[in-house]
Amino acid sequence: MKFTIDRAALLRPLGHVQSVVERRNTIPILANVLVKAGSGRLSLTATDMDMDIVESVDCNVASDGTLTVPAHTLYDIIRKLPDGSEVSLEATGESGRVAVTSGRVSFTLPSLPADEFPSMSGEDMPHRFSLAAADAKSMIDRTRFAISNEETRYYLNGIYLHATTSNEFSVMRAVATDGHRLARVEMPLPEGAADMPAVIIPRKAINEIHKLIEDTEGEISISLSESKLCFAFGDTVLTTKLIDGTFPDYERVIPTGNDKTLQVNCKIFADAVDRVATISTEKSRSVKLQLNDGNLVLSASSPESGTAREELEVSYAAGPMEIGFNSRYLLDIANQIEGEGAVFSLADAASPTIVRDQDDETSLYVLMPMRV
Repeated sequence: MKFTIDRAALLRPLGHVQSVVERRNTIPILANVLVKAGSGRLSLTATDMDMDIVESVDCNVASDGTLTVPAHTLYDIIRKLPDGSEVSLEATGESGRVAVTSGRVSFTLPSLPADEFPSMSGEDMPHRFSLAAADAKSMIDRTRFAISNEETRYYLNGIYLHATTSNEFSVMRAVATDGHRLARVEMPLPEGAADMPAVIIPRKAINEIHKLIEDTEGEISISLSESKLCFAFGDTVLTTKLIDGTFPDYERVIPTGNDKTLQVNCKIFADAVDRVATISTEKSRSVKLQLNDGNLVLSASSPESGTAREELEVSYAAGPMEIGFNSRYLLDIANQIEGEGAVFSLADAASPTIVRDQDDETSLYVLMPMRV
C-alpha cells in the first residue's frame, strides 16, 4: 500500500478518529488506527470496542491496501509537520513496519495485522431518520452538562433519547440528569422516528459527536437498533453501543405545583452568581437566594474567605423566601439559556425548582436546592 496526501487534508480526519483511542490499552490493536487506501480515497477507522469512527478523505493512491499504525503517534507526527507538507505513507515490505515520509523527514512505525482490527458493523439498524446538524448540536449542548459522572449509576451516564408526546404534539426528547439537576429538551419528531426505541447514548459518544458536528452543516443521518446507534454525515460515520439499562422515570421529579415565580435577566443574574460564588467554599459552592417583593439578594460565606452579598432588582411578587443552590449548577443552566430572561418556578426551600428560558418552551431544567 502507498498513498500521498496533503498534511492538512490528513490532519483533520486523523484528529477526529484518534480521539476515540484510549491512551492505555490492554489490547494492542486498539491503540492503532486502521488505514485503507483505494480508488482515490483514504479511510481511517479507530475503535475502543464500545464506539468506532470511520472518516474518509480524497488522496493520491499509488497502490491499494490496508494496514494499521499507532493512532496517537501518527497524529503527533502529522501535527508537527510544517503547513503545506505532502505526506506519503507506505508499507515498507518489511513485516510489521510502515514508512511515513514528508520531504526530508522520515519515520518508520510498527504495524499490526489489519485482520486483527475489530469491527462493529454488521448489525441491522432498522430505525432511520435525519436531523439538521444545528438541531442535533443544540439538543446535545443543552443537556450534556447534566450527564452523571457517577459510574455506579451507569444508566445516568448518558443522554436518554426517546419519542413521546407533549401538548398533543409528537416530539423527540433528550433528557440528562445526575440526581442534582435535570435537563429536558425537545423538538418536533423527525419523520421515521415514531417507532424508535428509547435509548441511552453514552457520555463519550455524546462528546465525540459534539466535536464532529461543531462545524457541520446540513443533515445528519441517524440509524439505531436496541443496542447500537449510528451517526453519519459528510465523510464521517460514528457507531456506538448504547447503555444497557433503564433510565429512571424522570417525569416524577419535575414538580407541578411550584407557585412562586421569579424572572431575572439571565446575564445579569449569572454574572452576579459568579461574583458572589468567589467566596463560597470549593466543596459546597453554595449560594443563598433571598427573595422579597421585586428584590433578590445573593449571598455566600465561608470561614476561610469571608462573605459576599449582591442585590438585584427582579420580577418577584410572592412572599419572602430563602433558598440555596450549588452556584456551578446555577451557572451551567444559565449558560444554556439563549434568551434574555430566565424564569424560576419555586415552591419552598426544600423542593426542586424549575428553570425555563423565557423565550423557549422546548427546554426545561430542574434544580435541587441545598441547605445553606
